[in-house]
Amino acid sequence: MIEINSYTTVKRRERVPHEIFATYWRDVHGPLCSRLPGLGLYIQHHFSREQDAHLWPLAEGVNEIAGYELDGGVEIGFTSADNQKVFQEASPILFSDEQNMFEETLAYALPQGSLTPVNRLNDATLNGSDHFDRIHVHFSPRGSLEALQDYLANDLASALAASDDVLKLTLHLCDTFKNDGMQPPAPNVAHIADAARLELAIMEIAFASPLARRQFFESTAFQATLAGQAKHIAQLKAFAVSGVFTYVRDAKLTTAGLRGSRAAQLIEYLGATNQRQGEVEHLMLKGEVK
Repeated sequence: MIEINSYTTVKRRERVPHEIFATYWRDVHGPLCSRLPGLGLYIQHHFSREQDAHLWPLAEGVNEIAGYELDGGVEIGFTSADNQKVFQEASPILFSDEQNMFEETLAYALPQGSLTPVNRLNDATLNGSDHFDRIHVHFSPRGSLEALQDYLANDLASALAASDDVLKLTLHLCDTFKNDGMQPPAPNVAHIADAARLELAIMEIAFASPLARRQFFESTAFQATLAGQAKHIAQLKAFAVSGVFTYVRDAKLTTAGLRGSRAAQLIEYLGATNQRQGEVEHLMLKGEVK
């Protein structure tokens, strides 16, 4: 069971082409991170900057967070504080790699973990894109962060999860960001949040399609939430998810974590069961024949 969680926002270096960035993050940085000791959960959420502009309606008085562009979000988790310490002691080898493709990373602690009121998708070890419409919405509080989190976890989450149109709903309720330039301590990468991003709450939500999403936004159930949103949310920004890549789940390496995301996709596509045998996985992990 994951006891310690964090959600990290990532932005690529502007001069690194997006396809190079995404490939490096998936197949170079991803396996490096997943091999570090102590890790209990590691999921990359890749964002697209090119999807439609109607990802989340703005209630009256709610503004979009200005100048806020991201290329992804990362879930990192540990089963205990001891395991987190083991990971942190080994992490310099990981953080020294971030400067190759990241311009900015901000690691938000999740004191309550990640809360999932509903998940109708079989996505525990998803590795790639799928036909579902997934978005992450970042909310900035109008009043206190605590009041926003309470509203999201109770009122808004209950209203959304009650709809059959919502296939998945997860809340990442962030602690106030620690603006010391060390969250995480990756060299030559920015780690400073502006005022609008010091306090965030993040919602991961999925629909069958963009059409289903837009139709839900027009529904009476969603429209009834707008007054509450206006009361508790000052600003927000929604990001379209282009792919979800799971490298570690329940403290166990997935095939993506062991072999890299694209190699894992090939193994699954071709049904290469021999690549999943213990002898092969031991060889790839330890560099020796079992």
